[in-house]
Amino acid sequence: MTDERFANLKNFQQTLGYRFNKIDLLDNALIHRSFVNENPALSCKDNERLEFLGDAVIGLCLSDLLVRKFPDYAEGQLSKLRAYVVNEQSLAGLARKLNIGDYLLLGRGEESSGGRTKASILSNAFEAVAAAIYLDCGFEKTYKFLENIFEPMVEEGIKSVIYKDYKTALQEICQNRFKETPRYALVNETGPDHDKVFEISLTIAGMITTTGTGKSKKEAEQRAARRALEEFSKLQDTSSPLNGE
Repeated sequence: MTDERFANLKNFQQTLGYRFNKIDLLDNALIHRSFVNENPALSCKDNERLEFLGDAVIGLCLSDLLVRKFPDYAEGQLSKLRAYVVNEQSLAGLARKLNIGDYLLLGRGEESSGGRTKASILSNAFEAVAAAIYLDCGFEKTYKFLENIFEPMVEEGIKSVIYKDYKTALQEICQNRFKETPRYALVNETGPDHDKVFEISLTIAGMITTTGTGKSKKEAEQRAARRALEEFSKLQDTSSPLNGE
């Protein structure tokens, strides 16, 4: 490794928020196969083995995080969340935020074709970096590193994927936790026929009761379900095994 490369990787560690014990692992994570193919005399290895490992490390860490954070979510909801957070475009986005592309070693052909901005190369490099951290410090610290990165994306996923249809999301949670469905009832309706407002009450296993209003019964039910989901979220936040760690 040249002095210039070492200095560049040292700067990258500051952006990454992790300091390697074995910086060669980080170097390897940022070497694309096109560079290896064009520089056989250097006898360096590409990052594809690390990419393979990183895919598994990220999958395990995120799955564990989701299971702990959302004890009432069904398997289908957890799968949707994981797919939202971990895919080529999302990982490439994380790589761009960390400026991973600036530190990649690419062959001339890949360089000239815009390899530093390609989603496939960037997402693979992010996986390789995750594997390098895992090999450098073990699972626990890698988990914390990835947790800090993925937490905001998980919150986005809840809004974009899980709570897009509040009634469906609530029904899946209730069936998983209580083995029964939420109960909706019309409480009141006001206004003239052309401009009615409906009020719906929602009861879950005799434990949680919310209400919602809307211009239609469906809208009122969705609002009541949304409030119930917010109540579930509060309960999970206070009972999560991650709290206090």
